[in-house]
Amino acid sequence: MKEKVILAYSGGLDTTAIIPWLKENYDYEVICCCIDVGQGNELDGLEERAKLSGASKLYIEHLTDEFVDDYVIPCVKAGAVYEHKYLLGTSMARPVIAKKLVEVARKEGASAICHGATGKGNDQVRFELGIKALAPDLKIIAPWRCNETWKMNSREEEIAYCKAHNIDLPFDASHSYSRDRNLWHISHEGLELEEPANAPNYDHLLVLGVTPEKAPQEGETISLTFEKGTPVALNGEKMKASEIIAKLNTLGGKHGIGIVDIVENRVVGMKSRGVYETPGGTILMEAHDQLEELILDRDTLSYKKGIANKFADIVYEGKWFTPLREALQAFVESTQEYVTGEVKIKLYKGNIIKQGTISPYSLYNESIASFTTGELYDHHDAEGFINLFGLPLKVRAMMLASQKENSEK
Repeated sequence: MKEKVILAYSGGLDTTAIIPWLKENYDYEVICCCIDVGQGNELDGLEERAKLSGASKLYIEHLTDEFVDDYVIPCVKAGAVYEHKYLLGTSMARPVIAKKLVEVARKEGASAICHGATGKGNDQVRFELGIKALAPDLKIIAPWRCNETWKMNSREEEIAYCKAHNIDLPFDASHSYSRDRNLWHISHEGLELEEPANAPNYDHLLVLGVTPEKAPQEGETISLTFEKGTPVALNGEKMKASEIIAKLNTLGGKHGIGIVDIVENRVVGMKSRGVYETPGGTILMEAHDQLEELILDRDTLSYKKGIANKFADIVYEGKWFTPLREALQAFVESTQEYVTGEVKIKLYKGNIIKQGTISPYSLYNESIASFTTGELYDHHDAEGFINLFGLPLKVRAMMLASQKENSEK
């Protein structure tokens, strides 16, 4: 029997061309595996396309809830944002995909896993670190790095290769943005975005929403309810986290929320420019931040910001299946014990405007914070505190004054 290879299959031109290439160069039985993490109608017609291209079997694994519950929500709780802007949409999906590829490989008794990520991108790192962590014995095939056998460097060449192998598929050679989509976001790269001096062609580019200029003139107020850091209800209606994100995508897209234009530092060393649409995720992250600022104490909130940055780096670099991620997530979970409450916000032309936050665990005490003197705070206590808190500054100033006086003598 032939050896088996599991191909991470999207149904796009690259992974379609990879099927006959694998059979031609490795004589493998090719089994395709498509992981559904909320990419919508991109799954239409995949089975027929995979079989037509020479695959013996296609798995379509619906993992949207697992993706959200086990990968997205931990990042929301952590406040993980890469380089201040990127909400990790593609990064968070890669470990759940790698995990399922390994599971299918074990089920089929495959000896290798193949992916279509390019040799310039982050995804090759993320996929392969995940596979190595979970199945170090499996061979990994990355066609774009196989210079001796992978000769295709353009869509035109890939289409010609498919036609030469009697694969007639609904692809043309017209260039378009390179996109990655899941329930959390959609990314856009290529075309005018490859030149940072160019403005994005938003009329041609956007998929999930509109620009703030084209958003409605009237804002819309919504409420989000959290329990221990996890979103559990939208506008008072209980639902799964994945359902909340889907509905927030519609609301946020309508009001021009969550569009960012980023030049980011890739793991492989280059800078890359992309436009990301993350309408629901942007709303959810902001609401979670607003709740935390009411509940977490100053030291915990401050320390957690550093953890958030490190957590984002780990996810971005594909190091999900590592002891450090597990340890940081354990810390984050401990901070979420009392992050419970309701956040009201208004969505208006790209803005998320605070409308009030309530929690039974709020550390805000009106008696202390009010300008009206309350029983819990004596203004005179501040004098001794300031004297001690500022003592190092005073001692240093006295020393400098003494040095200056001595030098002038």
